[in-house]
Amino acid sequence: MKARSLTLALVAVVVALLYAPIASPKANSQQSTTVTVTMKEFKFTLSKKIVPHGTVVFKLVNKGALSHDFKIAGKKSKLIGKGKTGMLTVTLTKGTKAYLCTVPGHAAAGMKGTIKAT
Repeated sequence: MKARSLTLALVAVVVALLYAPIASPKANSQQSTTVTVTMKEFKFTLSKKIVPHGTVVFKLVNKGALSHDFKIAGKKSKLIGKGKTGMLTVTLTKGTKAYLCTVPGHAAAGMKGTIKAT
């Protein structure tokens, strides 16, 4: 009798596993938004001015003659040299977020702005 009960319990577990909903990998993974940031003297051009809140990947492209960086939401990229690229990944909460270049004098010359996270 014990063997039959054990067999029935095992069959019940197998059936439950076969018919259990399967979560897709995307259901648990957080999606990210990519924004291309073009850097020149003395301005930033962003490919998007409004993004969904959450993970945002900033693709940094320096088309200027000087080195620049990009700071937003308390995170700062490395210094990006002339003709070079870089990445900065941040998590944005809803609201308007300020960004700037921290190289002395660059933000004052115009390398700053805001992006809105919805």
